[in-house]
Amino acid sequence: MPLLVVGISVLILLLLMTRLRLNGFAALLLVAVGVALVQGVPVATIPDVLSEGIGDQIGDTMLTIGLGAMVGRVMGDSGAAQRIAGRLLDAFGPRWVQVAMVVTAMLIGVTMFYEVAFIIIVPIAFTLVRVTGAKLLWVGLPMSIALSTMHSFLPPHPGPTAVAATFHASVGLTLFYGLFIAVPAGALIALTWPRLPFVARLTPSIPKGLVSEREFTEEEMPGLGWSLCVALFPVVLIVAAAVTDMAATGEGPLLNVVAFVGSAPIALLLTLCLAVWAFGPRIGRSLSDVGASCTSAAQAMAMILLVIGAGGAFKNVLVEGGISDYIKDATDGWSISPIVLAWLVAVILRIALGSATVAVVTASGVALPLLAGSGVHPEVMVLAVACGSIAFSHVNDPGFWLFKEYFNLSVIEAIKVRTSYTTVLAVLGLGGVLVGEWVLDVLGV
Repeated sequence: MPLLVVGISVLILLLLMTRLRLNGFAALLLVAVGVALVQGVPVATIPDVLSEGIGDQIGDTMLTIGLGAMVGRVMGDSGAAQRIAGRLLDAFGPRWVQVAMVVTAMLIGVTMFYEVAFIIIVPIAFTLVRVTGAKLLWVGLPMSIALSTMHSFLPPHPGPTAVAATFHASVGLTLFYGLFIAVPAGALIALTWPRLPFVARLTPSIPKGLVSEREFTEEEMPGLGWSLCVALFPVVLIVAAAVTDMAATGEGPLLNVVAFVGSAPIALLLTLCLAVWAFGPRIGRSLSDVGASCTSAAQAMAMILLVIGAGGAFKNVLVEGGISDYIKDATDGWSISPIVLAWLVAVILRIALGSATVAVVTASGVALPLLAGSGVHPEVMVLAVACGSIAFSHVNDPGFWLFKEYFNLSVIEAIKVRTSYTTVLAVLGLGGVLVGEWVLDVLGV
């Protein structure tokens, strides 16, 4: 049974990494090969399946994570990150630092991918930890939870947008309705989870090389205007491209330029150039000093990227092994509420495959025939599928490894923290969707 294979493979992976202390990259590849053999993937094609999975994942994330880490390190070494962190503390106070992170993450995360927004904001979170002496998860976890919620629940992120197209739902209405679910659910979990005993006991340290250890004086730091300009520059470019894509019809040279400049890698590359020009003299007298700062960030990212790539290989093996098709066929005959069915299929696929995008696309195909005669608003169905796709993030999800490595957690610790919060978010999301459908019916919308 394919789902049993998934369960056993996850247990073996945990055993390799916890009891045998095997490196995550090697452990993921070993388990991926084993699953491929068991699922009947032709032996001759297994290397290609692994390479394709790694390539797809690294291709999507390497430029973003690498350039983002360099921007973050330049901002840290110049004092810009400390300047922004200090102003956030002045505005919210140390007591409300978590609220500051949630507000920042939600504003930036509405239109930006989880990984991109995470890489942009995390240097500020690290600096706040160093300046305030707070625990890393106390500051960083609310940020991650808020970003996860925005990315998984709302268009224009890829999963919800793809499902909206399948259900012929309005992207604008889906975003509007979704905000009423995502904002309260994300804020509630973001402010609750760091206070739970099993999270509060964890005391990970900031990974070496990703943030400056230096504490700057007032005179040494750049002004707030330039610091915010550099920090928000990629946000403005990416948001402008997303809004233009939703609002514009057709194609044209100007639209192509906006899309190019607003793509995450190009936006971050331009931001790095701006950061070097604006802050380079504060780091050193020559470009070699700035280059050393960027090199340090890249070295710190090497193992993180390898592990994320191996997670992509594991995910691809599960897809190639036919597990998504098995789940789709098994759930075709279920006679339950289309909202609950759409959510549940997305949850099962998320657990089995790790990929939220694959989960939402497949789940939408299962639920689509039920939508026509159900009377359910298509925008609500989009949100049901999207909420289900965030559940149970674990070792077959490349985003899980980004979270684990940046917050310097063990595999078991990351499962306790991330798997639990993503699952509760999915359940709260389903509740919000059911209530939302009821409200729309009562209002006659």
